[in-house]
Amino acid sequence: MFDVLDDPRAQLAALCKRGLDWHTGVARSLPDSTRARRAAVLVLFGVLDSSPAQPPVAGRERAQVPRDLDVLLLRRAATLGSHPGQIAFPGGRLEASDAGPIAAALREAVEETGLDPEGLEPLGTLPALPVPVSNHLVTPVPAWWTRESEVAAVDHLETVDVFRVPVADLLDPANRVSTAHTVGGAAYRSPAFTVGGRLIWGFTAIVLSRMFDELSWAEPWDLGRTVRPDL
Repeated sequence: MFDVLDDPRAQLAALCKRGLDWHTGVARSLPDSTRARRAAVLVLFGVLDSSPAQPPVAGRERAQVPRDLDVLLLRRAATLGSHPGQIAFPGGRLEASDAGPIAAALREAVEETGLDPEGLEPLGTLPALPVPVSNHLVTPVPAWWTRESEVAAVDHLETVDVFRVPVADLLDPANRVSTAHTVGGAAYRSPAFTVGGRLIWGFTAIVLSRMFDELSWAEPWDLGRTVRPDL
């Protein structure tokens, strides 16, 4: 049986301090990182939601995270030019007025979801992860809810839905898959999640999967179970 974590916030903060290697290899390298566009995303965790994870399957214990721990995600509009219709973290490009990735992630999250930035605590940053398909270097900004606020899609031309997903459901091996897709003639495989009829894949799934591994939250899952995203 797993022991439930006493303080996932402290583990997330420690991860920001020590950093990690994304282990993405050459598949996600950029030809010239100096020309990449900088962006940041808010990876917002909390234990404020009134809808906990689904109960574990009989005979199998659930992961060692609190059942009410969740992460904030959104679905991008299908009409967007990049990553249309995909599930993502709140975030976007750094602007000249931003003091850095944390400021950019907070600003974009407010613009996209309407959350109250006074009700969360940025815990730091993780190393920037390349997104070759759109030539971005994206810095994840883990954060923690300190006071819940209402969230919703603010601009439906960009975001069609905002929701919170229980982390225990993401960690459930039954909800973990790999995606296989082709870009420019090259085949790619990467970790993904299927929760509540939603497929979480690409950049968002890579970030979550590596964070879960580094935090020792992940459970063994079938790497061979593969789906093809609806591009």
